[in-house]
Amino acid sequence: MKNLKFIISLLLVAILIGCSGDESGLESLDSIEAPSDISALFTITQDNSGNVTIRPNGVGVTSYEVHFGDGTATPASIVSGESVGHKYAEGTYNVKIIASTLNGLTTEFTKQLTVTFVKPIDLVITATAGANRSVTVKAEALYETFFQVYFGEDPNQVPVDFMEGDVVTHNYSDTGTYTIKVVALSGGAATAEDTKEITIIGITPSPTPSVAAANVISLFSDAYTNVPVDTWKTDWSSAALEEVNISGNAAKKYSNLTFVGIETVSSQIDATTMTHFHTDVWSSDFTEFRIKLVDFGPNGIYDGGDDKESEIVITSPAKEEWVSIDIPLTQFTGLTTRAHISQLIYVAAPGGSSTVYVDNVYFYKQATASITAAPTPTLPAANVISLFSNAYTNIGMATWRTDWSSATLQDVVIEGNATKKYSALDFVGIEPSAQINATAMTHFHTDVWSGDFTTFKIKLVDFGPNGVYQGGDDKEHEITITAPAKNTWVSLDIPLSSFVNLTTRANIAQLIYVGAPTGNNTVYIDNVYFHN
Repeated sequence: MKNLKFIISLLLVAILIGCSGDESGLESLDSIEAPSDISALFTITQDNSGNVTIRPNGVGVTSYEVHFGDGTATPASIVSGESVGHKYAEGTYNVKIIASTLNGLTTEFTKQLTVTFVKPIDLVITATAGANRSVTVKAEALYETFFQVYFGEDPNQVPVDFMEGDVVTHNYSDTGTYTIKVVALSGGAATAEDTKEITIIGITPSPTPSVAAANVISLFSDAYTNVPVDTWKTDWSSAALEEVNISGNAAKKYSNLTFVGIETVSSQIDATTMTHFHTDVWSSDFTEFRIKLVDFGPNGIYDGGDDKESEIVITSPAKEEWVSIDIPLTQFTGLTTRAHISQLIYVAAPGGSSTVYVDNVYFYKQATASITAAPTPTLPAANVISLFSNAYTNIGMATWRTDWSSATLQDVVIEGNATKKYSALDFVGIEPSAQINATAMTHFHTDVWSGDFTTFKIKLVDFGPNGVYQGGDDKEHEITITAPAKNTWVSLDIPLSSFVNLTTRANIAQLIYVGAPTGNNTVYIDNVYFHN
């Protein structure tokens, strides 16, 4: 304890010396908050000795005081990150932990410890698949002190220790079916174990539609009341259909998809007042996706002489993420009548080997200004470094939304044109896979569309030769576009010389978009590139 106090005293002295005679160090200490999220892990040796290891954990903690709860008069004092061992007799104990900060604030936490040498019984495992190939595991049993979990992915995995009441999360590197094993341990040699199979599909729920229900004719969506559909897979289809549930959200899964017919013949859809067709699709392996709408005409018979149909082709759709496809019905140029729509056909490539998940299939009437595809760039490819555009070959991108961003990103297709949609935009960070050398470029270009922004900002950041943010050689500059035009594509072509503080451009590693009103605007982005 004396050593700990001595270390803390030295830290205080160092902080005060570093203040250069002002009171900023004391203000910094005053701003430290009390410890939070205090927990503890108890593990016990399986040799009937009663030797328990106590490992506290928490946020903002400098040191812990552990009261063993068995009548031991003197508590143990340890610094953050350390553990303490203690020998117990069989019984149940309330272990109290007092967590302290550098400025003396404390938080108390008490956790019950069970010490027994009998074999645990009544082991129950709960395993739940979540987003991003994740699984959460918890367990309960009688007579256990702690649990160990093996996730079934790595045969050499070191088990993860956890307590009853804890939830352990694991992210799998690939999809598939895994056998999770949980072992319940007490202080004796005998253990209890059980397994549970979990299927990881690596897919999150689709985006929740936001179109008002009064403006929608829905075939399939949890967000709306759906109209009758005769079948989601006709007998002439070339695909396998499975009804799946993704984190509580119903979806259609088409495997080995070449083409699939979906029919509403008995209740034909009158979409004459609708403006758009929408569907959300997810696949890890398709290279092309097609959507065909067929109107059987007033006689309600296919090939009855009054049919109308049209097909839209989506080339190179994004993989392993939901692609929200919104197609103006005017783009289905052959569909000259829309009062008796009876058939929807999905086609995927490569044929027979694609798996596609489908959700939120509906027609809707757009209540606001209609968005069209962004203008097609005309600059020669040789003069362009493209980050995102259907017109050019794009460089590799690490992310179009960093984890520190404040925005929601969707990859959407507008009239067959891939587009980035940022909703609830405050700011979003975009980073290339490798730094961009734009020294030979003269301009930065981006096309933006919004129905509600009042200000738009663009920041470019050069990390310098060391390639590290805030490494001492960074350069950056932000351009502000005030009162940009709404409900139309705004083509921003900004001379790099206008980024006056961006004095070096050989190691550009970050692009940041900012929108206002903060967190309450939606911006579509396309054609992001440097050019000369």
